[in-house]
Amino acid sequence: MLEINDETALEEAAQGNADAFGVLYERYVGRIYNYIYYRTGNPYDAEDLTSRVFYRASSHIQQYRNMGVPFSAWLYRIAHNLVANWHRDNSRHQEVPLEDDYQLQHRSEHPEMKLERNEELEMLLNTIRKLPADRQQLIILKFVDHLSNAEVGQIMGRSEGAVKSLYHRTLLTLREDLEKTDSTG
Repeated sequence: MLEINDETALEEAAQGNADAFGVLYERYVGRIYNYIYYRTGNPYDAEDLTSRVFYRASSHIQQYRNMGVPFSAWLYRIAHNLVANWHRDNSRHQEVPLEDDYQLQHRSEHPEMKLERNEELEMLLNTIRKLPADRQQLIILKFVDHLSNAEVGQIMGRSEGAVKSLYHRTLLTLREDLEKTDSTG
């Protein structure tokens, strides 16, 4: 594959260079898939929606204009819109199953500790699923994709300060909800 930066790849892709778009695809497909997977909870739907994101991006690459927002933010916005439509069309609840590799990481743990850890993780995921879509998006971008507040702001169309504020409020809400669940469970 070519070793070029996003700006050059975008320019060449807009002129019809499939290899240049391939560079962008390879660079971002994992991040976009992870984002969609955590929003849908289904690997098959995540694969389908990821392919739609990149199909839509390749179909509209000529209209992309760098307005001071990175290309990745444009991809995340496409993904966000497709996921929102998917949820609206399917009226599904978001489910993120416990992954096998998570359990394998703690193979040496005592069975009771594994069970407790899995229950805690499931409680956290259930609490996150109850958050509004923008807060779920924030959690995914911060903790799954490990993006900075500035990068999250570009993707969500908010200022860095607004992201910090939303992040703080979200963590407080999660803590309160988890404390309620813990005291009633």
